[in-house]
Amino acid sequence: MGRLTASHRVTRITLDGVTRRRPDAVAVEEPLEIRVAGSPLAVTMRTPGHDVELAAGFLVSEGVISRGEEFARAIHCGGPGTGGADGNTYNVLDLTLAPGVALPSPDIARSFYTTSSCGVCGTASIEAVEKVSSYDVASDGIRIAASDVLAFPDRLREQQKTFDKTGGLHGAALFDVESGALLVAREDVGRHNAVDKVVGWALLNDRLPLRGTVLQVSGRVSFELVQKAVMAGIPLLSAVSAPSSLAVELAERAGLTLAAFVRGTSMNLYSRGDRVVVADGVSSTTPSAGEIASVR
Repeated sequence: MGRLTASHRVTRITLDGVTRRRPDAVAVEEPLEIRVAGSPLAVTMRTPGHDVELAAGFLVSEGVISRGEEFARAIHCGGPGTGGADGNTYNVLDLTLAPGVALPSPDIARSFYTTSSCGVCGTASIEAVEKVSSYDVASDGIRIAASDVLAFPDRLREQQKTFDKTGGLHGAALFDVESGALLVAREDVGRHNAVDKVVGWALLNDRLPLRGTVLQVSGRVSFELVQKAVMAGIPLLSAVSAPSSLAVELAERAGLTLAAFVRGTSMNLYSRGDRVVVADGVSSTTPSAGEIASVR
């Protein structure tokens, strides 16, 4: 398995004239080619580790599978230009689906390069990436205290050990609303990869749909992150930074609770704010189109 970090020598300078050379840890970024039954499906730039979860979560996000029993196995294999004694760089992963499960349509095969910051760059239209989920997040009747949601970013941050070394990884964590337990946390150079690893963990542990859970992410919220949450049946997505307009629109359509700028003692609720209990059992008001509910 590849390394999570690499060491490089840097020149550190300060305005007081101090200059020195020292080693610095950087997050490893390597390509992963995902194949299904030997056929290439996608190439993504990722931090090595939890590759099977990443690939499984990707298939859920693409609407290829939605249940653990539909995933059979995965094997790392060599690819063009691979090195080492066995020709395996662990940067090619071939997945096998269960008997009877339809293979991915050629229409969704991504033979093009995708960057770590955006998994759908190059896609021609929003209609081409907006999937139909097997799960109805709008019907999930969860209610959660605002204080619990506000605690999730710090709880995720405590799990980001590689970020502590490099400052260069996104994080995603899944919390159970009823117990408050942190179920799983993952890191990656790509925010969408970190979420796919979380969703893949759930698939491989037969936990889909993820009703009664909250997905916490360490950065901003794009359309794709909302889509991944909806595809996994997650009813509430929380982020420490801003959402995009398309993220808000999809959350509203899907009935997902979208909380952003979740920091300190406040958050902004962009959709389905009725699930968040502010105080004394009272839910926040759900914002109308273009309106934001702020919990303080």
